[in-house]
Amino acid sequence: MALLKVKFNQKKRVKLAQGLWLMNWFSVFAGILVFSMGLFLKIELRKRSEVMDNSESHFVPNSLILMGILSCAFNGFAGKICYDSLDPAKFVKWKPLLKPYLALCFFFNILLFFVALICFLMRGSLESTLAQGLKNGMKFYRDTDTPGRCFMKKTIDMLQIEFKCCGNSGFKDWFEIQWISNRYLDFSSKEVKDRIKSNVDGRYLVDGVPFSCCNPSSPRPCIQYQVTNNSAHYSYDYQTEELNLWRRGCREALLYYYSSMMSSMGAVVLLVWLFEMSVMFGLRLLHTSLESIANPEDPECESEGWILENSLKDTFKSALENLKKIGKFNQVEADTAGAEGEEGGKTPAITTVS
Repeated sequence: MALLKVKFNQKKRVKLAQGLWLMNWFSVFAGILVFSMGLFLKIELRKRSEVMDNSESHFVPNSLILMGILSCAFNGFAGKICYDSLDPAKFVKWKPLLKPYLALCFFFNILLFFVALICFLMRGSLESTLAQGLKNGMKFYRDTDTPGRCFMKKTIDMLQIEFKCCGNSGFKDWFEIQWISNRYLDFSSKEVKDRIKSNVDGRYLVDGVPFSCCNPSSPRPCIQYQVTNNSAHYSYDYQTEELNLWRRGCREALLYYYSSMMSSMGAVVLLVWLFEMSVMFGLRLLHTSLESIANPEDPECESEGWILENSLKDTFKSALENLKKIGKFNQVEADTAGAEGEEGGKTPAITTVS
């Protein structure tokens, strides 16, 4: 028994073809939207590529760009088929291509669905990428005279100001690295010498943060040095007073920014996928309804259209049997080739007559 069998007359077939033509062009615009989202996300990721550890994060925008291009191509082609189906003479040339085309559409929709899922599931990979990238970026913050790294100070400062964040996971991350360049340190000073000697790696560590960590909305002037020293500031208690530094780490801020963006894009891609599935089913109905016309010379006669020729269970069984046949055929070919190889490898016996 066919799945979703529908009876069609000439008027219904024309309406279906016209509706599918319109839906395909809407799908082309949806493909342009998916392409644009991928391009926008790629640009946003490239803006902050210096604080990302690898290029894995670009898998999502690259996938969206590819799906957008394929969507435009597939739906533009389907629109042409639907338009030509109104004329039986023009539709004849598309008949041999429709089954392979529908198979390609099926695999395309599977890929589109997985891309939508990836948009929701990339949070973990993105978090590790940002964590390592920010850690490396903070290490290079002081290298303002080193070629290839001299831009890192500006990048980190602009990042902390724009996203209202400080450090990797918090402002205390700055206490663990030397973020002040040696060129700005007075090595004749006893305080500087003592700080360097007190550290195993010979680094100048302070309980301070860069100016970009300061919250300008705070009523108190920014305390960015000796943050944990209560006696260094008037009426100050490090443990109880609300600090005038950004509390949130930049990893959390960037992760929220990109995750929310990817989740929104994933929701849009899911909607596009649902629309593409409806177009594919409609095209299948149009294809079968035109193929099942009893008398091609009478285009006004009734016909039947369906999604699957048999039930879902029978179709699945048939597909498994076909796969088994293909497997057996390959095995027979391999055995035949092996037997021929053995026969060809035999050395004929030579009888010597003395």
